[in-house]
Amino acid sequence: MTAPPLYSTPFRPSGAQLGLIFANFLMWSGFFAVIPLITVHFIGDLKWTAASVGLVLAVRQLSQQGLTVFGGAWADQVGSKPLILAGCLLRTVGFTWMGFADSLPLLLAASLVAGLGGGLFDAPKNAAIVAVTKPEHRTRMFSLTSISGNLGMVTGPLIGAALLGLGFRVAAVTSGSVYLLAALVMGLTLPWLRPTGATRGSGLKGLNVAARNREFRRFTLVLIGYFVLSTQLNVLVTLKAVQLGGVGATGALYGLSAGLAVALQYPVLRFVETRLPTRVALVGAVSLVGLSLGLMAFAASFPALLACVVLYSLGTMTVYPSQQTLTARFAPPEHLGSYFGFSAISLGVGGAVGNVVGGALSDLGQRLGLAALPWLILFAVGLLTAAGLWWALEGQGRGTETLPGRAADIERLE
Repeated sequence: MTAPPLYSTPFRPSGAQLGLIFANFLMWSGFFAVIPLITVHFIGDLKWTAASVGLVLAVRQLSQQGLTVFGGAWADQVGSKPLILAGCLLRTVGFTWMGFADSLPLLLAASLVAGLGGGLFDAPKNAAIVAVTKPEHRTRMFSLTSISGNLGMVTGPLIGAALLGLGFRVAAVTSGSVYLLAALVMGLTLPWLRPTGATRGSGLKGLNVAARNREFRRFTLVLIGYFVLSTQLNVLVTLKAVQLGGVGATGALYGLSAGLAVALQYPVLRFVETRLPTRVALVGAVSLVGLSLGLMAFAASFPALLACVVLYSLGTMTVYPSQQTLTARFAPPEHLGSYFGFSAISLGVGGAVGNVVGGALSDLGQRLGLAALPWLILFAVGLLTAAGLWWALEGQGRGTETLPGRAADIERLE
């Protein structure tokens, strides 16, 4: 099977498109400048339990992804720009507040505000990309925003690690200020886009249609298991990296993961798309993520851990485009946005559970003196999730369609 050409006409980004690409870079930089440091600061410096910090991260994840389910529908009613601006401002407040939180309730409240901000701008940002980009150029535009996000994922931890010497509060305030800058960029470059919804409430109707699709619902629920695994980069993997390589190891950890995505995501997808059906690619990628986490149980040095992260990254960079391809295949054209909104449930629930479970497993492993226990449990979760996806996508396995010829956006953690 010969892959179709990616782009048939030249693509010259407009001011609005360049603004979206740059703002996306800022958002990911701001996110990763502070999120890894939450684990380092509150567990390593203040000696909070890993479970309590996992709960904080779970609140941020669940509040963001829960609101994302409705974000696309709201953008259809009021337009993308006001929601993006409001989301950036809320994220500024939430991340700045984290720097001044000295108790678990305050940190939970700050995490909730930060999560709500992300939920407001996440889906509308994608809607804005579609609105300002011609259909023949959307693939390339999403590819460029993917690269900018990965570059932000590289830059953010380096900034955070550098600022940590000045104190966590400085890092948190700086991270929040980055979102304020992203709001300014969007305010100056993004036009006031006309709402696309045909009728009020149409988005909620689409969500109902997606929820009643049994095969798609099953697919979405099984994917929760994968997002339990992918969230561990912020929890268990970060904790082990600090244990083996010190606080500065977080920059190398996230830099390697994002750098691999920047350098290899497109060629890996091109390799996979011409050789494997999407169902096989997804199941194989989830299995690889589970295997890489299982192998981390035996990583006795920081270089060994990074070798496992390479396998982990090869899996994660394939999972997201496979998921998006299958979601689009399930969705009728008139409810495409609602299906993508409904699919956010898997990331929201899986991310929340993964943060709590990751922290709890870390504490349990330390109490029992079984350091390998959390990793072996995650390996089992990966195998069960891969088997569940094979079952859930049985109806999709009759064809031989492969991934579309495109580089897809990275997993939405921001």
